[in-house]
Amino acid sequence: MAVVVGYLPSREGRAALAHGVDAALSRHLPLVVVSSKEDTTEAVEADLAGYTARLHDSGLAYEVRHMPRSSDPADDLLQVADDVSAEVIVIGLRRRSPVGKLILGSNAQRILLDATCPVLAVKGE
Repeated sequence: MAVVVGYLPSREGRAALAHGVDAALSRHLPLVVVSSKEDTTEAVEADLAGYTARLHDSGLAYEVRHMPRSSDPADDLLQVADDVSAEVIVIGLRRRSPVGKLILGSNAQRILLDATCPVLAVKGE
């Protein structure tokens, strides 16, 4: 069991990471951060640096999985969630215009509909 976070270098990605860290700490589960774009490696590490001491002090394990750029982010996240028997998946959602609210982002929609575990969707701060 683990908490799986879908990460992109954005406000929404950082919000998902923050909530994922909190979920992992409160559940005493490992944290798995899934980054589906090659150019986010440094951004993930920089954002995680703010939580590293907290994770280290808590004794919780964490890992970052960088997926190939050619992969589909929703498929990546769902596959990792299945691989680690995720207890929850945490994703960030962008604010949308009234018209945009009618159509949820395709990756977020696929994750919400296809995940075999609960999904926590958070907005960027």
